[in-house]
Amino acid sequence: MNLKSSALFLLLKLQSPCETTKLHQHLQWRGLVKVRLKWVKNRGLDHIIDTETDLKAACLLKDAIKRSSTGFIISKSVADWQKHLGLTVPVLRFMRRYPTLFHEFPHSRYANLPCFRLTDTGLLLDSQEQSIHQAREADTVERLSQVLMMLKSKSIPFQSLIPLRWDLGLPDDFGRTLIPKYPDHFRIVKSSNGISCLSLAQWREEFAVSALQKSNENAKLGDGYRQFKRGQTALAFPMSFPRGYGAQKKVKAWMEDFQKLPYISPYEDSNQIDPNSDLMEKRVVGVLHELLSLTIHKKTKRNYLRCLREELNLPHKFTRIFTRYPGIFYLSLKCKTTTMALREGYRRGKLVDPHPLSRIREKYYYVMRTGVLYRGKGVNLINERDCLVNDGEDGTEEQDSEEEEVETGDECYEEDTSDDEVESGEE
Repeated sequence: MNLKSSALFLLLKLQSPCETTKLHQHLQWRGLVKVRLKWVKNRGLDHIIDTETDLKAACLLKDAIKRSSTGFIISKSVADWQKHLGLTVPVLRFMRRYPTLFHEFPHSRYANLPCFRLTDTGLLLDSQEQSIHQAREADTVERLSQVLMMLKSKSIPFQSLIPLRWDLGLPDDFGRTLIPKYPDHFRIVKSSNGISCLSLAQWREEFAVSALQKSNENAKLGDGYRQFKRGQTALAFPMSFPRGYGAQKKVKAWMEDFQKLPYISPYEDSNQIDPNSDLMEKRVVGVLHELLSLTIHKKTKRNYLRCLREELNLPHKFTRIFTRYPGIFYLSLKCKTTTMALREGYRRGKLVDPHPLSRIREKYYYVMRTGVLYRGKGVNLINERDCLVNDGEDGTEEQDSEEEEVETGDECYEEDTSDDEVESGEE
């Protein structure tokens, strides 16, 4: 049955529109074995998400200080940012927790009003971060173009793109400094409801290659990719199951059938695919895999993608895809939010292929952690510039990717986590 699906998919590109419609009627079967899997908690990935929550909040506050015309921010102006920053503590307490990054001083007119500016270490780290943005600008342009190329309208409202700025590695002022420099790549347009959107100026075929295609093209087994290019086989997703899952017969049979389905690039038009078919399910997995591959830390929050669901042609309850394919994705409920991570992006608590931005962010975290350690003894006991470490070092021990195993019988069961149920645990 899978071979039949593969043949039909290849014929779609050769048929007329009328014949294509008839062929799609044959793709409405559901041939994959339905195996339901329990969600398994991964403490290693949860630890990464937990630590990076504070890191992201600190970097967003750092950017806010830089944007300020006075060079500092007052505690009153950021008091209501707690939910926006994803914090579980008040913003004032959070900034006081990291004195090596934020220097507190009284307001010149109101002595009881705390103000914060960046320390010398914070300014030095920021200058290094800006240097990385400049050096990797071409990479950023390609990554942003690929996101737009996956959308139906090839455009995205800025209000939907800004939450993804940290994950995509965009500079804080990308709308003012980056976009105008590349008029042949991007345009700023107004939607029908008057919302400002970033639009793709021109389709670029050289960008329409997914991370999965690139990894297979660069692999030693290049024959498989060459066969895929000739339409003779399908590309398989890397799998890394939680302990106890990969050896189960039903799971193995299910994944083998799934991997044999034709791989549809997330940059291809999917309007002609039956939304209830297994072929569409594999296409959805490919889209989510590509989106997470484009992020700096190979993860993002579920809510950031909800507003793009229709543009990406994702099902209404697409969160179930993450629990249905635990060998590819990991779904975390850490920090009162839902975070989706790509398993292949991590090994033993570390990014497999760290981006330079992830390395500078490790330096930020090291400085923040040093501030916590020395908070009770006085920051002056250490030299601020000594907080900086070499690339790839963060002063922390590796966290093993440990799963909390769940007892199962002959069957595997999936927690029926709908989008509504998951959201009840979010702020």
